[in-house]
Amino acid sequence: MSGAIRDERPAGRFRRMLDRLSSSQEELHSEELQQETRAVGCTRIKDCSDRQIVSVTGTLRTVTLRPRAGVPALEAELFDGSAALDVVWLGRRSITGIEPGRRIIASGRISMNRGRPVLFNPKYELRPVGQE
Repeated sequence: MSGAIRDERPAGRFRRMLDRLSSSQEELHSEELQQETRAVGCTRIKDCSDRQIVSVTGTLRTVTLRPRAGVPALEAELFDGSAALDVVWLGRRSITGIEPGRRIIASGRISMNRGRPVLFNPKYELRPVGQE
């Protein structure tokens, strides 16, 4: 019975410290990215739906060059701590600053490709390096 009451209360400083110590690096990074998403006022990738216009933020996990229908396409995977999203710039072989580990804010219309959210040719803003 007391466990139910304890769960309803906000976690104390000691409890938060224990949670952080027992969490993996990936969990801590995901939590940090989700806090940044809320602070910037962007939509969580997990909450995005098909054909919705959104602004999302996160870290680029991978950046690859993959031709689509004979046209060069720069593809990146954006992760915000809740889910991942593919960002595709058609007709581009590279973009200065778009590299793995870089944080960005991307805006555009979500489309679904093979059950995965994709942003084609989004507007984007590179986040300053060193804010990690």
